[in-house]
Amino acid sequence: MMTTISKNTLIAAMLLTMTALTSCSDFLNREPTNSSDAEDAIATTRDAEVAINGIMNKMSASTYYGRNMLLYADAKGGDLTIYANGRGNDNLYTFNHTPTSGTYSGFWSQIYDCVMQANNLIDNIDRLQAEGNTALNYYKGEALSLRALFYFDLVRLYGLPYNYNKASYGVPLVLNTLDASAQPERATVEKTYQQIVSDLTEGQKLMANDKSLHHGYLDYYGNLALQARVKLYMNDYDGALKAAKEIIGSDKYKLYEPEEWCASWSRQYGSESIFEIGIDTQTDLETSSLGFYYMRYGQKKGAMGWFLASDYFLNRLGADATDVRWGVMDNDEYWVDTNTERKGACYKYMGGTNLDGDGKETATAVNIKVIRLSEIYLIAAEAALHTGDSDAAATWLNKIRRRAPQLAPATKDDVSDDMIMDERSKELFGEGQRFFDMMRTGRTVEYNDDFADVPVTHRTKSVDRTFGGIVLPIPQDEINTNSAIAGQQNEYYK
Repeated sequence: MMTTISKNTLIAAMLLTMTALTSCSDFLNREPTNSSDAEDAIATTRDAEVAINGIMNKMSASTYYGRNMLLYADAKGGDLTIYANGRGNDNLYTFNHTPTSGTYSGFWSQIYDCVMQANNLIDNIDRLQAEGNTALNYYKGEALSLRALFYFDLVRLYGLPYNYNKASYGVPLVLNTLDASAQPERATVEKTYQQIVSDLTEGQKLMANDKSLHHGYLDYYGNLALQARVKLYMNDYDGALKAAKEIIGSDKYKLYEPEEWCASWSRQYGSESIFEIGIDTQTDLETSSLGFYYMRYGQKKGAMGWFLASDYFLNRLGADATDVRWGVMDNDEYWVDTNTERKGACYKYMGGTNLDGDGKETATAVNIKVIRLSEIYLIAAEAALHTGDSDAAATWLNKIRRRAPQLAPATKDDVSDDMIMDERSKELFGEGQRFFDMMRTGRTVEYNDDFADVPVTHRTKSVDRTFGGIVLPIPQDEINTNSAIAGQQNEYYK
């Protein structure tokens, strides 16, 4: 049965899942609470840790950061193409979504389940704080930061870009544990973003006394990194630059040298990792993992070559044949099926082209790098350019362009949004950014449909943000259950 925000998910709001990852290879299993004892579920820092671990565990599902959240933006963003229909998740590429078919309702249910667990933790901590207990302040800050991420992801999936139509529908804002009869309406995109910024601001304050790195968790600097990303989407360039500069100036992280970059994908929690979700053998998606989806056809049993780099991406990366980022692409020309050669597979999520993983038992159990330092440099470059400091923009950008040694460095006279966007594509390929980048900047995505004879009838060969299908439909089951949003379906799907 589909989880819905108004019934099943709201019941789950009162149930705190205590099955949690306590280290990269050790799970702690506890019975979930129920509605009668939820008030007492969190009493100690250990309880809060277990609750956070439970949320992180849910985030690693295939319907969220384990695969689909990252796959979504690259498949729709033009950096990926497909060889044939029917291999799995090709609806993302073809935009074949309706309220009853190809809904990707797992985004809605899984992310709202994460929201509800964060709310339960926040409510419990608020109760303790009212009793004078401030020991759990940090965990409240972490929960608020995670909730901000969840709503940021939801509003990007279901709402139009902030700088395009912020008065349009965003998503329902549920900020407390609710009873099963609650039926929240959709807030506007603007109000959704306001809540995201509010959660991040409060979360930052609550975590400010502990600026140590908490690998595998959204810590103080993870909060700042998310602030930089969110504020960039809002065209708040001053705010984005301020957050980015604090991270870069903290000396907590270090950019990889060009010769180190490829090997970094075989490491856990490296010097560029700001927020990374730990994956182990119990959360390993194996043949359903992102790494397997990007692997070349036939390399391992069951590998179908689902998604490949598009010609457009390959040409972009090919501006410098010595670009170190070629090193995570397949090293040899290979057969996609029986008659097509193509060098388009990506091995970031297999630990590299040797399929070594990142030190665990299986190569597909590779941690998901949600926010890396290189993105922060690129955010700083874009924000600086839009605040009128082209010299600083070129400096930030060149820190990343060093990975393509034959490209001339950017200068204050030629640095541009196009250069920054190209660099974002090359650096963040496969990391779930491209489509959102193209939509927030008002660009047109062109799809590599001519790579193979793939019938695409739900979109044209190119799409911009005037196309209503750039957002997902609210699942019909959710609308049937929650009468408050019965008239709030995204316009394209009515």
